[in-house]
Amino acid sequence: MKIVVACDSFKGCLDSLAVADGVERGVRRVFPDAVVVKVPVADGGEGTVAALVAGRGGVTVSARVRDPLLREITAVYGVLPDGTAVIEMAAASGLPLLTVGERNPLVTSSRGTGELILDALGRGCRRLVVGIGGSATNDGGAGMLRALGARFGDADGAELPEGGAALGRLATVDLSGLDRRLAETEILVACDVTNPLCGEQGASRVYGPQKGATPLMVEALDEALRRYALVLKQATGAEVAERAGAGAAGGLGAALLGVLRARLRSGVELVIDETGLREKLAGAALLVTGEGKMDGQSRCGKAAYGIMRAGRAAGVPVGAVVGMLDAGRGEILRDGFAAVVSLRELVATTEESMRRADELLEVAAAGLVRELVFLPCIPLP
Repeated sequence: MKIVVACDSFKGCLDSLAVADGVERGVRRVFPDAVVVKVPVADGGEGTVAALVAGRGGVTVSARVRDPLLREITAVYGVLPDGTAVIEMAAASGLPLLTVGERNPLVTSSRGTGELILDALGRGCRRLVVGIGGSATNDGGAGMLRALGARFGDADGAELPEGGAALGRLATVDLSGLDRRLAETEILVACDVTNPLCGEQGASRVYGPQKGATPLMVEALDEALRRYALVLKQATGAEVAERAGAGAAGGLGAALLGVLRARLRSGVELVIDETGLREKLAGAALLVTGEGKMDGQSRCGKAAYGIMRAGRAAGVPVGAVVGMLDAGRGEILRDGFAAVVSLRELVATTEESMRRADELLEVAAAGLVRELVFLPCIPLP
């Protein structure tokens, strides 16, 4: 029996490789001789580099870049065998790099993300996969573009400082200094956020507060991004204010899509393609996926649902092992999962389920497989 295991990380507990290992142990409790094919996956956010490096046999490299407050740090990205660089913007410009007291989207910059791109270009990479979840910034990607050679000036011709607030004084954008290697580079943006840059559903109003923005700061940042969009349109002809996905990562999407001509992809769909999951499903009797928490948001671009859809399209029944189930089991089954089990249901507290996650995964996966093989649609080996 061939069983494919394609799980996202259980954030705060286990990375995707550790989750897959735990599921494999559970599978072998039931079918010791099963052919288990493990495919680490992610949804384009945290864990994407690890998943693609493991799934494609790539390597990780490090670079000295600047964090959101322009302090020098070491950030890691991946390089795949075909020369594709896999970058998580959060590694250089992410919220976890700041303390709660340091969060201030008026001044935080995405420059470090641009420095990661520069490092990849210097290594000869001409295809980039950029995951843009978890940002600490609201600068429209201006910091990233500065690192790549762009200049942003005020009405007097003076260079603007870094950060989202300064864009309210933006008068000119000079893109003539952009690194020439970008013209021959394909950039794919892994993202499931469809927010526009500005307005009620824009970057500042929806995501600004979690980055430290007060209501007054949100208003100022939204107006600054409107001005940024206007000046970018004058410089490039690209309309980014209302473009779907332009508001992702504090507007980094606007710079990637409007200036660098990147293509937006669903994060999990991109990872599925890059890891060759669909091809690996050939001849499989079961597909097991999972994530740390399955809830009402899971169907909106999260990895487990994307994996489930790929499995069903291939005619393979799909079960899920999750850390916590915060949605109706009947609803999840109607969505297309053949079965779902939760670690939280095996123990008394959430804390215990997290502490014992590695051990409980094996138990839960064994129960899931036993349940699935006795469904009428699953042939016994």
